[in-house]
Amino acid sequence: MSMVSSRLVFLVSICILLSQAVAQPVFLSSCLGKGNYTSNSTYNTNLKQVFSSLSSNTEIDYGFYNFSYGKSPDKVYSLGLCRGDAKPDICRSCLNNATNLLPQRCLNQKEAIGWYDYCMLRYSFRDIFGKKEISPPVYNCSGNNVSGNYDQFSQDLRNLLDSQRSRAAAGGSLRKFAAGNATALNNQKLYSLVQCTPDLSDQDCSDCLFGAMEDIRNFCAGKQRGRVVKPSCNLWFDVALFYDATADNASNNTPAAKGKESNKSRIVIIVVPIISFVVLIIISFCIFLRVRKPREKPQSESVDEIRSVESLQLGFGTIKVATDDFSDANKLGQGGFGVVYKGKLSDGQVIAVKRLSKNLGQGDLEFKNEVLLVAKLQHRNLVRLLGFCLEGIERLLIYEFMPNGSLDHFIFDPIKRAKLDWARRYKIIGDIARGLLYLHEDSRLRIIHRDLKASNILLDSEMNPKISDFGMARLFELDQSADNTSRIVGTYGYMAPEYAMHGQFSVKSDVFSFGVLVLEIISGKKNSSFRNGENMEDLLSYAWKNWKQGIISNLVDPTLKAGSTTEIMRCIHIGLLCVQDNVAVRPTIASVVLMLNSYSITLPIPLEPAFFMNSGIESNIHLQGENDSRVMESNQSKGSSVQASINEASITELSPR
Repeated sequence: MSMVSSRLVFLVSICILLSQAVAQPVFLSSCLGKGNYTSNSTYNTNLKQVFSSLSSNTEIDYGFYNFSYGKSPDKVYSLGLCRGDAKPDICRSCLNNATNLLPQRCLNQKEAIGWYDYCMLRYSFRDIFGKKEISPPVYNCSGNNVSGNYDQFSQDLRNLLDSQRSRAAAGGSLRKFAAGNATALNNQKLYSLVQCTPDLSDQDCSDCLFGAMEDIRNFCAGKQRGRVVKPSCNLWFDVALFYDATADNASNNTPAAKGKESNKSRIVIIVVPIISFVVLIIISFCIFLRVRKPREKPQSESVDEIRSVESLQLGFGTIKVATDDFSDANKLGQGGFGVVYKGKLSDGQVIAVKRLSKNLGQGDLEFKNEVLLVAKLQHRNLVRLLGFCLEGIERLLIYEFMPNGSLDHFIFDPIKRAKLDWARRYKIIGDIARGLLYLHEDSRLRIIHRDLKASNILLDSEMNPKISDFGMARLFELDQSADNTSRIVGTYGYMAPEYAMHGQFSVKSDVFSFGVLVLEIISGKKNSSFRNGENMEDLLSYAWKNWKQGIISNLVDPTLKAGSTTEIMRCIHIGLLCVQDNVAVRPTIASVVLMLNSYSITLPIPLEPAFFMNSGIESNIHLQGENDSRVMESNQSKGSSVQASINEASITELSPR
């Protein structure tokens, strides 16, 4: 009898343990590898102090917490965000659990982020407050496939999320949240919620959520349930109610006292007619002035638009002094549209000045392009435009100075390339992808770069890459996917075949250039022809041949003495997916970022790439008067793209079969 009872107790204990294990909420974490600290360090002490402040922080009642402690370089910044429908007790419990678990998951890591269903916690050695950050992202798409008209379901979801995005972005400094439902296809209810960290600006919140909506469209197509969480925002949707229904209409609004409603109504009745009358008078007065004022002579469209960004304009004399009258000693290099000089302003700030060539027919156009586009772009992986000068025939662009120059000076230099170990190259690849993702999907504009290459990737003092040279960039509408041009500009070898031969360009054209760049970074070889023993090879065909044969060592830069074989293999695989001849099967840059960050994603087998084989024919043809980097490379030919047979198989291994 005692033996039976002991067995029964044992089984009950096992069941209790299993039920507790099943009930444990899932905690997702990302250790960002930005530096380490030791257990007895000042940083660790400051981190504990930051976490201890959670229990006494009153702002947690609103679901948001941010706090910093210490002095640089050991200062710790921490930020917590609870889901907008979480009650204060749930919020506190969730964040407390996260403070215990995240430092264990990311042992001695100076920067980390973690998510439960009801909260997010992150900490860092750098200032993370008020900054829109979209990486690392987490995607989770599940549930049954949508039955019936998926396009209609997708449109209903987008309409619901769009309305919530604007409501959340308009929230205050303690809460940027919206939840709600709509009737979708076949009278099915559709529920969703969106949220930003409330320290973001309205525009940054809106931009972050827009990017999350695009991720849903790219990664959760056809699914009834989806979730995207990023450091600065999150988005959820489901066909079943998954949040506290009392949050449905609350969102960012604070209920007003009933006694005030009638007063508000009276105020509206009195004020609205008065405002309408005043507005009518102002409109009439403006029309009168417009008719009365003589029309001015039309000016150059480019000059009119550029003068709208007066705050960025600097005097030519200021730049002349800063560059020592554009002396050769300060010359950094020469591109297709002019010479770049190093300069130093009177306040000590070091700058890079691009002086556009005066005899280029397209100079004004490219100048307008760079000023109006780049001035609106703010991302850590894009070179920042500091100002411009438009004086007489002078056209100057002033950028932040990048002390390590361009990427091609490292990866193609037999001595300097040794400074780029695999960890650094892998980070450069990921950062370039994130910069491109911002251009394509996460900025307020959709921009196609059209000239992504090693010489247009600049490196700052810490070897962080930044995309530069937007002189040939094209602005797309947010829902536009492709365009055509009769003016082919760019650098052969990086150009997608559909653009080089037919003038068709899209976001996938930039993805092709990115793929070429990835293979160059890994191999240390230029995409143009190079000698391989007795044979002349081009990089794409060489990479494809070695990948098919499983001889990856031939493709890897011999100066890379150490590095993750798995990561290198995966990057080669991703590079080959990007340079496929067929535009439709190339991944988007959002998919590429996901592939680089998640090893659970199965990579499809790439088709044969588009080849630009060497013809041995010298060419001095210029493209629309452009020189240097915009010249058709003389050692490359136009070639012909090879159409491979379609292979629907996919692989789970990280090596070719």
